[in-house]
Amino acid sequence: MAGKPVHIEFPAGDTARARQFWGSLYGWQFQDIEGPIEYHMAQIVPNETGGAVFPADGDNRGLRVYFDVDDINAGAARVNELGGEAGEAQPVPGMGWFAMAKDTEGNHFGLWQNDTSAPAPGQ
Repeated sequence: MAGKPVHIEFPAGDTARARQFWGSLYGWQFQDIEGPIEYHMAQIVPNETGGAVFPADGDNRGLRVYFDVDDINAGAARVNELGGEAGEAQPVPGMGWFAMAKDTEGNHFGLWQNDTSAPAPGQ
């Protein structure tokens, strides 16, 4: 369903401390995800919404919510059309596509399209 929040990221200065906090608060179990950055994923709502803890850096502070779109490129184009800023779609192999964006007020968010045929970057 377009516009539904589907993923939340928690940038953290200390990822172990952040996982301990969120895991203790809500009972979330984190799984390490292999990739180019340290990324710890949790299923927040069974069979639906996920979340992740990852290392924060300068501009990566504050929660970042990803919203479902039917078409990642059309979603990014619409953000830009409305005066926001959306980057290029990037694949998450076997899962889908994401694009980072900002609204007209400078708030960071992401767009997400499920697509199990998404290739590894560069393929």
